[in-house]
Amino acid sequence: MAVYDCLAAGSVAALLKLAARAAQQQRSGDPPLHSPATPKGAWRITFLLFLFMVVNFADKIVVGLAGVPITRDLKLTPEQFGLLGSSFFFLFSIAAVVVGFIVNRVDTRWVLLVLALIWAVAQFPMVGEVSFTTLLICRIVLGAGEGPAFAVAAHAMYKWFPDDRRTLPTAILSQGSAFGVILAVPALNWIIVNHSWHYAFGALGIVGLMWAAAWLALGKEGPLVPTAAAAAAEQRIPYGRLLTSRTFVGCVVATFGAFWAMSLGLTWFTTYIVAGLGFSQHDAGLISILPWIFGAAIVLLTGAVSQALTTRGVSTRLARGVLGSLPPIAGGLILLTLPLIDSPGLRIAALVIGSGLCGSIYVVCPPMIAEFTPVTQRGAAIAIYGALYTLAGIVAPLVMGAVVQGAASATDGYLVGYMINGAVMIGAGLLGLLLLWPNTERARLLGGTAPAAVGLRTPA
Repeated sequence: MAVYDCLAAGSVAALLKLAARAAQQQRSGDPPLHSPATPKGAWRITFLLFLFMVVNFADKIVVGLAGVPITRDLKLTPEQFGLLGSSFFFLFSIAAVVVGFIVNRVDTRWVLLVLALIWAVAQFPMVGEVSFTTLLICRIVLGAGEGPAFAVAAHAMYKWFPDDRRTLPTAILSQGSAFGVILAVPALNWIIVNHSWHYAFGALGIVGLMWAAAWLALGKEGPLVPTAAAAAAEQRIPYGRLLTSRTFVGCVVATFGAFWAMSLGLTWFTTYIVAGLGFSQHDAGLISILPWIFGAAIVLLTGAVSQALTTRGVSTRLARGVLGSLPPIAGGLILLTLPLIDSPGLRIAALVIGSGLCGSIYVVCPPMIAEFTPVTQRGAAIAIYGALYTLAGIVAPLVMGAVVQGAASATDGYLVGYMINGAVMIGAGLLGLLLLWPNTERARLLGGTAPAAVGLRTPA
């Protein structure tokens, strides 16, 4: 337990140091001539949005964490549990697209508040005895509320940071996923082991209401948005061209492979530790933190390196595209070695490292899309990107459930399922290397003309 606490504390410390260093650099140095200054309060908003993503992923992990007692109490088959994991994503993509277009016109402050309230309300029915159907419906509703979350949060945050300073804040925002698991798993697992999995859902509902209250009091809309004249003059790109552009397609494909791994981690990892490797529910809860701690380190490292490279003039093809694509390939190769490993401890290590490496792609893709997308279309573009890559969340848990149920033994089924995961990650990473060229995408989309400077409203 002490080891896990130290690792988590180290990740938190690294996160705080990076944020403090970025804030100090902005206070001490003059901003580049090509970008406006970062407004006062930007890092406070970043922290609130980080907490928003913490709640988001705590909500996601609870079914996977309580997978064994839920399966036992509701008498579920592996295919039914796979369906439960996938159900969260049934309306996820549709909601992301719809809300993405809404935030092109409505302040993100109010959209984020509504989403948080939906999350909280969707948790409370599980406090009492529920049927499989009720649990399924509540997960579908929760997924609809959480589908737009990252895209809306990123769009809101980009109103506080110029383009060349967005990678590190994006890395911090992405860390909400890791810390949502790192912070929530010990507490939720304690509730599950000592009380009931039903109360774990209720605790998450209360936390969601607390964040909504904090955001209502402290959340603000960012000032770095186009002036009315600049917005009217900005050249729009037809969505047909924008969404079929090489870099946009590359972002979707590369992140699809990464999200395949993440969705298995959310749904099946703890169940595999208990049912496949024989660990207790208590120990499995602690082990379940490890992929997220390692993934947090990868995301922070990627964000810091990428931002350092871009501020030094390295092309975003290298600083974002290549840097984000290589780790998922390495992670997929590690997952393919699982059948060759006999030790449960080494299998866990391979899963932790292999799945954690794919976190690099989450840091670089939203800034790449924002790099070539007109500001007035950015919210929808990032939301559509999220809606497409998260389709992996529907497919991956179902595939794992079908493979486990059809295998000669559960252990063999899990190994095959994770090898499929590895192959998907390798293919996605290779396509990312081929397709991600954000530094030249805007010129291609606009027919070779250089984009005009966009006037922004900035603080006085």
